[in-house]
Amino acid sequence: MNSFVHLNPTRLIFGKGTLSQLGSQLKPFVKKVLVVYGGGSIKRNGIYEDVMEQLIGTGASVFELSGVEPNPRLTTVHKGIDICRKSDIDFILAVGGGSVIDCVKAIAVGVKYDGDVWDIISKKQSPQSALPYGTVLTLAATGSEMNAASVITNWETKEKYGWYAHFNHPQFSILDPVFTFSVPLDQTVNGIVDIMSHIFEQYFHHKPNSPVQDGFCESLLRTVIAAAPKLVSNLEDYESRETILYAGTMALNGTLSMGTGGDWATHNIEHAVSAVYDIAHGAGLAVLFPCWMEHVVNEGLERFKQMAVHVFGIDPAGKTDRETAMEGIQALRNFWKSIGAPSRLADFQIGDEQLEVMADKAMAKGSFGEIKRLQREDVLSIYSRAL
Repeated sequence: MNSFVHLNPTRLIFGKGTLSQLGSQLKPFVKKVLVVYGGGSIKRNGIYEDVMEQLIGTGASVFELSGVEPNPRLTTVHKGIDICRKSDIDFILAVGGGSVIDCVKAIAVGVKYDGDVWDIISKKQSPQSALPYGTVLTLAATGSEMNAASVITNWETKEKYGWYAHFNHPQFSILDPVFTFSVPLDQTVNGIVDIMSHIFEQYFHHKPNSPVQDGFCESLLRTVIAAAPKLVSNLEDYESRETILYAGTMALNGTLSMGTGGDWATHNIEHAVSAVYDIAHGAGLAVLFPCWMEHVVNEGLERFKQMAVHVFGIDPAGKTDRETAMEGIQALRNFWKSIGAPSRLADFQIGDEQLEVMADKAMAKGSFGEIKRLQREDVLSIYSRAL
């Protein structure tokens, strides 16, 4: 493995009833709080009232920004920055899933930057500071509650980029599995796919001597695979919600990639699809990840075989390494299909009309990937395989 430095300063507050700690977590920070949330589900399920009760108890002035999109947009980030500047906000609270948290991360750095925050998101400029923020998580998926990464879409230019600022971790994140009970089936499935995809992105690399990291990844994948069918059959099963919620945080808080990094090509490929078609990120990953695996299997044959054997229990006896690897990839596709995830771009009425456009967007920063360095023709091949 490579040398590394790891720091994760986020205070993780996990378990039933933990929202009661929100007020005490906020008191050191706030006089004026901006609460950011999505389409209103937190008002329907009662979380909004519980959060507001805690905020009122701090004596802080409360401002709100609602309507954050599933693929959070630059225009919404701009709205949040304007509120923070005009109202002299000193703390932001994200209440929702990864999209809300990603939006808040961009608002937090954008307030402190004199230019357009898109300069930072598109990596033309580096952020230097940010407003402090915390999260109340309501969806298991992105892991954004315990990392410093974010993904924002510029809908006007049809660009979608992931970006990172090492100092931009949440101050705290409150995770109550009960808050995920109301997540509908399709979003629950998309979240499961997203969690597994984050693990896969860190699992597939060429770094030597990574048995500890490999073991973490494989154990998390087996745990999610065991819990997911129970959850999709009973969306209010507390133990399954608890397991998936914790797995989502551990999948992308930096633990799995220490000294190894990862591939991350499939995320880049999917971002181009959802930038053009605005589909759910997890759903796009369900379609594209097995296709990427099939395209690059020869370049990472030993690792794909390892996944097949250690994660999906494929018996390699009497088979070539490639046959074992391909069985593992098919097992992944079958598993995702069994819990209700999509398997083709056609499931979103996506044909071949925009493949060239999506490939151009995926290649905007040049070639990418570690298992195989992808060029434009590789991206087009993966999209065509996914149709």
